Amino acid sequence: MFGECHAHLIMDGKNYKEAVARHKDGMADAPIRAGLAAWQEAGVTFVRDGGDAKGVSRRARELAAEYGIDYRTPVFAIHKRGHYGGIVGRSFDDWRDYRELVGEVKRQGGSFVKIMVSGIMDFGRFGALSEPGLEPEEIRVMIEIAHQAGFAVMVHANGADTVSAAVSAGADTVEHGNYLTDDVLRQLAGSETIWIPTLAPTGNLRGCGRFPEEAVEAIFQSQMENVGKALSLGAHVGLGSDAGAYLVPHGQGLLDEYAYMREAAGDEAVLQKAVGEAEARIKALF
Repeated sequence: MFGECHAHLIMDGKNYKEAVARHKDGMADAPIRAGLAAWQEAGVTFVRDGGDAKGVSRRARELAAEYGIDYRTPVFAIHKRGHYGGIVGRSFDDWRDYRELVGEVKRQGGSFVKIMVSGIMDFGRFGALSEPGLEPEEIRVMIEIAHQAGFAVMVHANGADTVSAAVSAGADTVEHGNYLTDDVLRQLAGSETIWIPTLAPTGNLRGCGRFPEEAVEAIFQSQMENVGKALSLGAHVGLGSDAGAYLVPHGQGLLDEYAYMREAAGDEAVLQKAVGEAEARIKALF
């Protein structure tokens, strides 16, 4: 099985608040081991976690070898104060703060830096995000500082303009990337940035009744179409399910993601070549 290139072990695919609360009195190994065992059962031997604010991914890395898993984590993600990202990390107010957080990632043995530069999907409205992205210059500086510190950079980004800015700034991977235009897909194809489109969080919402079905289906089909276009253009596209997100369980979530990617690609040989190459590059970079 291919590796899981985007996960959050602090989450459980069911209830984020309850999952986080399991660690309120100190690190709880049982749910961490359950997630690792789920990946092991699915045949997954490589996991790249997106980080969290509680140290769960760092503990998972300590335990992962027992399950035959190569585990990478930024320890925590970094976001600008007042913007989306507190769910998985720590915030900064100015560039001095940001540099300090990058240094903290290094001190805690982080494998890479993850930055949050946009909002998340509004699953009730097609085309809408919870907030717009940061300014292109802010994104450029965040990536530049992390690269100067010797880190590869994982970028949470949605929206065409925000993803375009991240790619222009040399993002090593872009996560999610919903609502991309054809111009941005061509930009991705002409770059070294790897796109992790995380189809499962939307695809697995269909039929659950949590959000308006018409909006969910439109969001999903838009992302599926863009994945197909990206692969046909020769863009670097990798496999990551955002495991831990609602209805995306560890282990099974990656199997779901691969099934969606296979449908979007239309040609399994093309998909296997793309995700295999992307995973190899992520292992080398991160």
